Amino acid sequence: MPELQSDLFEMRRLESLSNTIFGVAMTLLAYDLPKPNFAQMPDWSDLVHTYSGRLAGLVLSFIIAGVFWISHHRRLARQPYGSRFVVILNLFFLLSIVLLPVTNGLYSSYRLSSAVAVMYGVHLTIIAALNAALWWLSLPSGRHAEIAGAVFPVIVFVPGIVMAAYAPEYVQYFWMLGFGGFLARRFVATKPETAAGESG
Repeated sequence: MPELQSDLFEMRRLESLSNTIFGVAMTLLAYDLPKPNFAQMPDWSDLVHTYSGRLAGLVLSFIIAGVFWISHHRRLARQPYGSRFVVILNLFFLLSIVLLPVTNGLYSSYRLSSAVAVMYGVHLTIIAALNAALWWLSLPSGRHAEIAGAVFPVIVFVPGIVMAAYAPEYVQYFWMLGFGGFLARRFVATKPETAAGESG
């Protein structure tokens, strides 16, 4: 067994690195929140005007990062060892997470800009696509529920890019559908049981 795994990388080391990267990236999401110096005591309208758009972007990005963190660690738990290609692909995935505070800062400040919304949408799609590819490589024998849950956000984010180009003010609500990957995974997981029950 050790001879077969001599060229493989122990993914537990990558898990330690990913914990740090996700933690730092999710913390830095709050870095671009405004630190205003109000000329007078602010009222509720001042606070809403200053923070509403940026907080919405922060919450969206934080939830997205959290969902992919859960998916990432569930995948690593099923893959104790990985090839050099898989490790490099994981590093590109982590790089896409590192860049999330950058695109989130832009989107939080200029979320009504179609160019910024499209760029943010492309970034989300890249994260989802890399995650789906890593799930596909980690389950070569086929766990259809896991693959469906990983591919579902890609299916949502790709048309979201088009929507961001024409209706950037509404696309953040459409992106929320990407979290339906959990439901997709559960739905696909229950289908074999249903089919087995019908055949019996």
